[in-house]
Amino acid sequence: MAEKSIIIIGAGLAGLSTGCYAQMNGYRTQIFEHHTMPGGVCTAWKRKGYTIDGCIAWLMGHKPGHPLYQFYHELGAVQANRFFDLTTYAKYIDETSGRSIEITADLDNLERELKAISPADSKVIDELIAGSRAMQKFNWVWDKPPELSGWFDKLKQTWRMRGGLKYFSKYMMSAEDLVKPVEVPFLRQVIMNLFQPETPVVFLMMILGCFSAGNCGTIEGGSLNFVLPIEKRYKELGGQVTYKSTVEEILVENDRAVGVRLADGSTHRADIVVSAADGYSTIFKMLGGRYVNEQINKRYEHWPIFRPLVMVSFGVAREFSGEPSTNIILLQQPFKVGNQTIDAISVRIFNYDATLAPPSKTVVQVVFETEFEWWENLQKERPRYDAEKKRVAEEVLERLEVHYPGISAQVEMTDVATPYTTWRYTLNHQGAYEGWLFTPEAFRTSVEKTLPGLANFYMAGQWVQPGGGVPTVIMSGREVVQIICHQDRKRFLTTSP
Repeated sequence: MAEKSIIIIGAGLAGLSTGCYAQMNGYRTQIFEHHTMPGGVCTAWKRKGYTIDGCIAWLMGHKPGHPLYQFYHELGAVQANRFFDLTTYAKYIDETSGRSIEITADLDNLERELKAISPADSKVIDELIAGSRAMQKFNWVWDKPPELSGWFDKLKQTWRMRGGLKYFSKYMMSAEDLVKPVEVPFLRQVIMNLFQPETPVVFLMMILGCFSAGNCGTIEGGSLNFVLPIEKRYKELGGQVTYKSTVEEILVENDRAVGVRLADGSTHRADIVVSAADGYSTIFKMLGGRYVNEQINKRYEHWPIFRPLVMVSFGVAREFSGEPSTNIILLQQPFKVGNQTIDAISVRIFNYDATLAPPSKTVVQVVFETEFEWWENLQKERPRYDAEKKRVAEEVLERLEVHYPGISAQVEMTDVATPYTTWRYTLNHQGAYEGWLFTPEAFRTSVEKTLPGLANFYMAGQWVQPGGGVPTVIMSGREVVQIICHQDRKRFLTTSP
């Protein structure tokens, strides 16, 4: 029997993962990518001798023995990279009250410091710490996608998860809801901003558990270094990738996906089409909204997505030894960007990776949430857009001066990436850096990797894996190929046949 052919839309991590596993299982694949390079939102770029890391703040499961390590190894990502273990999650600083706390891998110390801030809130603190300890060895990784999991698979997974299951039933409420009775405002802000205020508390416990177990790290040289070995693996397996090739339409005949039409007008046919691209563009543009149901419409109309970001990066002629790599600063002097008041910023100091900057110099990156439409409209008048980026960088630098006096005079490079920048390179809906916001509803929902009424078509990536993130989008590509193999009655392989 001749090999089946698969067209994959998008060379981000989900698309590359799909391509690798499909090639391992005897399928002939071709990836079409809008950008000039792989990775999608998982990327890095260079400016004036500095490397700006645009993605991975921390990666779960980078060490042998963790369930996720197996997937990274299958794709060639861990063998080619050096990882730095992260021992500090973030330092939280409230400029108004003068209070601060550093969230480290030491849960005992974290418990003492949180209770020192607010002894009256010991009950909430005890719950958070107990759940984090329970999640240190928690295995949430499934062997099979939900679509192929029978009762025995679910029973086996329940047994694996037994140590943390009670926390899933009790702490599915959002961080915002958990802290409502908390008396001290600073403690409320710290817990709410461990991830996103809407995030289920059980996920916060999983993050702190992973950090305290020593299973969170970051990649030497930036996020693109994680992607490039996977692209290399894909090509070595025989896969083909074509860059600067934007898919405008998924071709359908008799309710079966049969190929794609590119922006240049060319058409390409295949037995199967997998979209690892933006979900909204896939369903409502490439497919014209023809293959939806009530649940899909509800998601895209009502589910919140990750709020887009402005990322201001500075190349600074200065060392920041001893400084935490991430600082969350609650500003005493907020500033306006468009219609929004920015009252908090996240500051990443890349002092742990000497490869990102010239000797004795450092990349300092400030990130905050913003509005997509405002930036999208502004860029139609390029001089105003450029002027606003310059103003925002100056506002940010003024706030950094409070904590790092003299930094303004030490800046050698400034780079400002807006939500429109994200959209221009990735076509992500509303410039979101991930897909669905990790709300309790999204956490509980298993999103289908197929569309109703459309055969030979699948979706992979952050729009079918609520919460997004590197591990889940990689797993989504793996799971799509498992489903395809099941349909073709083939044994799923994780090495080249």
